[in-house]
Amino acid sequence: MIDAHIHLEQYDSEVSEQMLRELPSLGIEALIAVSMNLDSCIRTQKLATTYPRVVRSAYGFHPEQPLPQETELSNLLEWIEGQPREDFIAVGEIGLPYYSRAEALERGEAFDMEPYIQLLDQLLELAARLDKPVVLHAVYEDALIACDLLVKHNIQRAHFHWFKGPEEAIARMIKNGYYISFTPDILYETEIQELARRYPPELVMAETDGPWPFEGSFAGKITHPSMIRDVAAAWGALHDYNPGQAEEILTANTKRFYSL
Repeated sequence: MIDAHIHLEQYDSEVSEQMLRELPSLGIEALIAVSMNLDSCIRTQKLATTYPRVVRSAYGFHPEQPLPQETELSNLLEWIEGQPREDFIAVGEIGLPYYSRAEALERGEAFDMEPYIQLLDQLLELAARLDKPVVLHAVYEDALIACDLLVKHNIQRAHFHWFKGPEEAIARMIKNGYYISFTPDILYETEIQELARRYPPELVMAETDGPWPFEGSFAGKITHPSMIRDVAAAWGALHDYNPGQAEEILTANTKRFYSL
């Protein structure tokens, strides 16, 4: 299988190195390693160079952090554009700051979304120019803004990771052929299970979003790429697939989306 979304460079180096050594024996072929900012991109690139064909790089700017300064953004865009096209497979993680905005509003603080929308617009323009798929952090009503921008830039290859959202967004995403991925919380979150039943099986992948921790049977455990096999089994049970069939479908979807 392939972990469709993991922040590999966010793990302690000893932990990540051990995980990478273990992958072949656990039936994990590759990881889609997303990035947070320029420093993160460089660390991800180093891992991909050390573990070729296992670590597949995606470069971007995560929206749940303060906006980059103009020079910082310019450096990031120039760096991504300067990389050999064959050395990375997507632009990501990019998107909109739903959780940061919700926390700010809960504290009674104003939150201006427009600069984040402009940032996403710039990053999508870059992806379109490079002809790369995009990895999106865009949940709930933010997904509708992301959909508008994807159409604006004529981007068909969009992966909404760990997605949750309103019916309007779900219907639009399905119509446009956008992919989503499920994390280990599919084992215990009713909302996610309902979405998994609703979304077309040919547009679904499995991810961990590691090192983000999970609950239920995963509580207290380091998030490991092998957990996507649990994701596959849980997703398959919702569609009457046995675990092997589910793994085959999700892996084929991931390879098709990322041209692996």
